Amino acid sequence: MDGRCTPELLIFDCDGVLVDSEPIASRVLAEALTEIGFPMTAQQAIDRYTGLSLSTVLALVAAELGRDLPADFAVRLGERDRAAFLAELRPVAGVVDVLRSLPWPRCVASSGSLDKIRCNLGLTGLLAFFEPYLFSSGMVPRGKPAPDLFLLAADRMGAPPARCLVIEDSEAGVQAARAAGMRVLGFCGGGHTRPGTADKLLAAGAGAVFSHMLALPDLLAEQGASG
Repeated sequence: MDGRCTPELLIFDCDGVLVDSEPIASRVLAEALTEIGFPMTAQQAIDRYTGLSLSTVLALVAAELGRDLPADFAVRLGERDRAAFLAELRPVAGVVDVLRSLPWPRCVASSGSLDKIRCNLGLTGLLAFFEPYLFSSGMVPRGKPAPDLFLLAADRMGAPPARCLVIEDSEAGVQAARAAGMRVLGFCGGGHTRPGTADKLLAAGAGAVFSHMLALPDLLAEQGASG
């Protein structure tokens, strides 16, 4: 990680970092795409779309299909997501204890909608650790890997980008943080990660990677972020 200074702000991605939602969402997306004639496996959805906003994903799919998706596709997908999350969603292992222990200001900056962020954090008991400091790609012109979302979060929270530290699980998210001039740690402990994920996050610009959330406090200290 660049520099060794205490962060003024910790910025957490949501899906795949705080809640283990990516395997669920990718399965639901793959099933929905397959039904409209765009065959997809859950793993392919993870590989192609992790970290991207839904609007970006649907635009990519429409371009590859060569036609518009059904007008109600996004709404129906959201309904299927919510039903699956209600039945299956869990917080990432160890994240509650970590959030209780970290002393720095924090916020969430996610490619999901605000409704989805609130829903997923609420279902897993994490919302109180962050609300009202929730930032969505729907609040900026460009989603990840553009820096807009992280720069918005830093501005709203009153922290210089160079004094922000981002925790991300996707290449797009890491690239966005680096483009914003922020330090970033890559988390590769979610249910969607595969062998090689850590190397990809490092190649995208993460200063270090870790595979269990309980390692985060020590990693912050090792990187000169204690105090």
